[in-house]
Amino acid sequence: MEHLTSTPPNVTLGPLTLIPDGKARNFVLEMRAGRFHGFVVRKGDTVHGYVDRCAHMALPLAQQLDEYLTPDGNLIQCSWHGALYRIEDGLCVGGPCTGARLQPWPVTVHEGSIVTA
Repeated sequence: MEHLTSTPPNVTLGPLTLIPDGKARNFVLEMRAGRFHGFVVRKGDTVHGYVDRCAHMALPLAQQLDEYLTPDGNLIQCSWHGALYRIEDGLCVGGPCTGARLQPWPVTVHEGSIVTA
């Protein structure tokens, strides 16, 4: 099955409360064209989505389900090689791929639900 890097707009992923504030959650969407792996980070009423693939080695970022953030919750961290990414824009600010970016997955909050954009 092909690994997709985008999803159609207006797919409801679930209520905003599905992700605790300051945490992240993995999403896998099965579509006719293949399977999409992404994750969403919640900061208050704002969400940031990314394709679940490290810019360094193209591996999924988390070795444990939903464990995408540093212990203090301030950065996204690849659990394989320690690359550190800013939550707001996916820019790598430390580790083996400094200056690279995670591939964004457009998501938004609409009427209390997380929805693909």
